[in-house]
Amino acid sequence: MHKDDDNHTYIHSKEGSVTTTKRADVQTRQGWRSWLGGFFTSSVGLKWLMALTGIGLLLYVLVHMIGNLKIFLGVDPTTGEYQIDLYGEALRDLGGHLVPRTSILWLFRIGLIAMFGIHIYAAAELTARNLKARGRGRYDHKRDYEAVNYANRTMRWGGVIILLFLLFHIADLTLGGANAEFVRGDVYNNVVASLTRPAVALLYLVAQFALAFHIYHGAWSLFQSLGSVNARYKDLRRALAVAFAATVFIGNTAIVLAVATGYIS
Repeated sequence: MHKDDDNHTYIHSKEGSVTTTKRADVQTRQGWRSWLGGFFTSSVGLKWLMALTGIGLLLYVLVHMIGNLKIFLGVDPTTGEYQIDLYGEALRDLGGHLVPRTSILWLFRIGLIAMFGIHIYAAAELTARNLKARGRGRYDHKRDYEAVNYANRTMRWGGVIILLFLLFHIADLTLGGANAEFVRGDVYNNVVASLTRPAVALLYLVAQFALAFHIYHGAWSLFQSLGSVNARYKDLRRALAVAFAATVFIGNTAIVLAVATGYIS
């Protein structure tokens, strides 16, 4: 019996002239908790965490964009209020009189924050492991290494840009600290007041480019992270990733351009 550098224990047994060596995973195979902990700290487990939280975030981005497109619907003829303002009120009133006001919305927000946190943690940990693994000859072809490295770099920097933009977006249209004309609950006029500022409109447009690229690469790679690498569906996966990224990009950019050009005012 001996231990290697990773603290794994090996047992040697000898039958006649043949010696058999096997690893004894005494500490890592005791119950489902130990297995689960080991899985989600492994590279494969971290990729699963990134993929699953990525799916949740993609769905959020799509739903968020669809809701924001209500700004094009203008005023509701029955209430005289802007449709997007009614949408915002409906989110705050989820659950009706069964639960305290905004409680369901805050549950969604907490879940979203948790997904963001897990996604960022998994990305940072995988990046650190990738950097540590450099120089060990893991890539046989320099061309393949450069392609993978380029994709990883752009995803990392794109993620940083999106995170910084998200912080500004919350300060701008949720908390109001970055918008001098912010009025809580007045979604329509808050958006108009924000995006009529040229610098802010430009910031939103740049963020949409980064988000679209991140969505495309994330939607494409999450299938591989979950183990779906069937070559027959390669073109379909690429088409789905392009379609999803293009839909979000066009929808979000249309709002920015509509306000910035005065179409919505």
